[in-house]
Amino acid sequence: MTENNTHFYTKFHPSNYNVYLDINRATKTISGQTTITGEALTTEISIHQKALKVTSVQSQNTDVPFTTDDAAEAINITLPSTGETTLTIDYTAPLTDAMMGIYPSYYEVNGEKKQIIGTQFETTFARQAFPCVDEPEAKATFDLALKFDEHEGETVLANMPEKKVEDGVHYFDTTVKMSTYLVAFAFGELQGKQTTTKSGVQVGVFGTKAHKANELDFALDIAKRSIEFYEDFYQTPYPLPHSWQLALPDFSAGAMENWGLVTYREAYLLLDPDNTALDMKQLVATVISHELAHQWFGDLVTMKWWDDLWLNESFANMMEYVAIDALEPDWHIWEMFQTSDVPAALQRDATDGVQSVHVSVEDPAEIDALFDSAIVYAKGARMLVMVRSLIGDDALRKGLKAYFAAHRYGNATGADLWAALGEASNLDVGAIMNSWLEQPGYPVVDAKVVDGQLTLSQHQFFVGDGVDQDRKWQIPLNGNYAATPQIMKDARVVLGDYADLRQQAGEPFRLNVGNESHFIVNYDDTLRADLLTTSADLDAISQLQLLQDLRLLADGRQVSYADLVPLLKDFAESPATVVNAALYRIAGTLTQFVTPESTEEAQLRKLYDQLSAKQVARLGWTPRAGESNDDQLTRPYVLSAALYAKNPAAIEAAHQLFTDNQADLGALPADIRAMVLANEVKHYGSTELFEALLNAYRQTPDASFKSAIRAALTSTPDAALIKRVIEAFEDADTIKPQDLRGWYRGVLANPKGEQAAWDWLRDDWSWLEATVGGDMEFSTYITVTAGIFHTAERLAEFKAFFEPKINTPGLTREITMDIKVIGSRVDLVEAEQAAVNQAIAAELN
Repeated sequence: MTENNTHFYTKFHPSNYNVYLDINRATKTISGQTTITGEALTTEISIHQKALKVTSVQSQNTDVPFTTDDAAEAINITLPSTGETTLTIDYTAPLTDAMMGIYPSYYEVNGEKKQIIGTQFETTFARQAFPCVDEPEAKATFDLALKFDEHEGETVLANMPEKKVEDGVHYFDTTVKMSTYLVAFAFGELQGKQTTTKSGVQVGVFGTKAHKANELDFALDIAKRSIEFYEDFYQTPYPLPHSWQLALPDFSAGAMENWGLVTYREAYLLLDPDNTALDMKQLVATVISHELAHQWFGDLVTMKWWDDLWLNESFANMMEYVAIDALEPDWHIWEMFQTSDVPAALQRDATDGVQSVHVSVEDPAEIDALFDSAIVYAKGARMLVMVRSLIGDDALRKGLKAYFAAHRYGNATGADLWAALGEASNLDVGAIMNSWLEQPGYPVVDAKVVDGQLTLSQHQFFVGDGVDQDRKWQIPLNGNYAATPQIMKDARVVLGDYADLRQQAGEPFRLNVGNESHFIVNYDDTLRADLLTTSADLDAISQLQLLQDLRLLADGRQVSYADLVPLLKDFAESPATVVNAALYRIAGTLTQFVTPESTEEAQLRKLYDQLSAKQVARLGWTPRAGESNDDQLTRPYVLSAALYAKNPAAIEAAHQLFTDNQADLGALPADIRAMVLANEVKHYGSTELFEALLNAYRQTPDASFKSAIRAALTSTPDAALIKRVIEAFEDADTIKPQDLRGWYRGVLANPKGEQAAWDWLRDDWSWLEATVGGDMEFSTYITVTAGIFHTAERLAEFKAFFEPKINTPGLTREITMDIKVIGSRVDLVEAEQAAVNQAIAAELN
């Protein structure tokens, strides 16, 4: 470890911060004084700062020597002696527009521009607001005093309740012992609604006055019931007097679990109760329950260092589903886990060079790059779902209660969690889990009949080139034959005579029943044929799993996409959303094998028409009273397929819906709104329509309507209008930087816009870096680009542009992996294009 990377906590242990901030919105400046009480273990200590202009440092009211080191983000201080010390640091700092530290959020009410000041301190941005030992282990209590250029009608929120206001300074109660990255406050013209949990915790939801008051109701209900659920499930009381949920108009991440003041993107907290699609309600509910799971797991007990980030995120990612499943059992929310988190984890984790869930890290830029949602959130959650499945909820709750009791207001590592769960379940949880946490990737289990014997073997699964390092996993097999071991530790295991086993079981052999373990299965021809003959009798999750595993095996060149094409029609009439999600994921991949506007694409469109026709006839375009959740969630898949197919009846039906609702497009049913608008732009587009929609985008505060308009405008085939969209990319009054990635991806995914979007990214990279470069979302611009490209020409251009940037901190892994992602897709398309198109043509006869 270099000197710069030594943790500052090794030299100084803070116990309390008295933070005074005077914030001037007009001049965008902060004047601050921070008094830190703590124990100096040496006379040479360091305190974090970033972009602070430090004017004086005192110890026990006497000036002491200090220097600032901007490269190390440090104030280096020489103290007269070790032991208990009180430091007082005076400084000034700028308010930035980077959505990190203390920053303004912009919005409009009735055409008037306004702003809210909010904070985002995770991972290492508290140091931009006040000097501190900005490391998770350096827990302390905080006394916050806030002064600002206040006017009447403003609301001030913080981690703790306000205790008094004197001379325009708002003073807040002392916090419990907590990490710096969880400190938060906000102020501005807010509206709010409050309620109280059974145990007396005040719960509130707050947003700007641009929103209708009823948009706060859904979140308030979910937040209240989530806290009540967690208090019961964890058997540990919520430790603060209140839990405020605040929607910020400008917010880089999805949400942030600041203790007592959780902040959100508006799209993930506020919603119109009368016109929001079910999947969006489910998403908002899981985001809220995720952040509230953190109030214990992450806030009360915090990872010791960022290498155990997964400990916070993976756990909250699992608990969001556990909680919502208990609160809204009719939603079958675990199906959403199966259609979003599971495929994301399996796809990302199959590329050689992917990070493991647990990663060693020091550099602040690299810490931000750890937030790989497919690994630290989705894969990590799958690990914990495996553990939950192995030990059961009783042992899980018992272990968690012990874990919270042992580490409350302190820090822990992954080993501490495994120890607590192992003790509660009498299983060596750590031994099983370390193979999953410390190793990147996952296994494919080959199930074969070899000389009459049913034989299983495991090896690492790769999409694209991969170096097999002979990794082994402890795999919870969850097989449906009694001869299957609970855990597969060895490279190979023989279960016995296949004919006998098949006869005894009376059904085809299956592994990973329930799809809860993080591996895929490659059945040989005998076993797969047996499984496919009875696939109609399988439950929906098993059908999804069959399609999902085959798609991944096809991506990994272990089966051919041409062999998947004839299977699609067998599943096309399923009423289950999970099956349709898997089916149309495969169908979507087939678009890579056809050139836009070719004969082959016309054939693929016909196939889409055949796959979707009966479902479209069954479901129609508009929701019906009393229809099932599955019907609501399946409708967008099949209508979207019919529109891709250029089905004339579908195009006309969507146009009619547009015409009928032209006076108030926001009133279109939310789950079909994006399709109706995109259909209009593609087939009946004009400059007038374009400008009207862009204007509606600027004016509506409804995030779901905004997203539908974005989907429509980015799909225009008109080169002049594509140019207009790209001109808006850098106009923050139209497209906020937090929303830009979605716009960029939309144009890039449009064959008519791909070149223009790619040119913009390359030409204006320095603008993009300056605008969102300090942000953990920045590297995902590379990810979404790699998600679209599939030709040798694009691969060459991608490499030419990004390889020179490969040593940029925080981008190295993404660039390296995405070159492999595009390369493997190019190889796949070149190798299988003819066979796939032939298979599509054969299906149409």
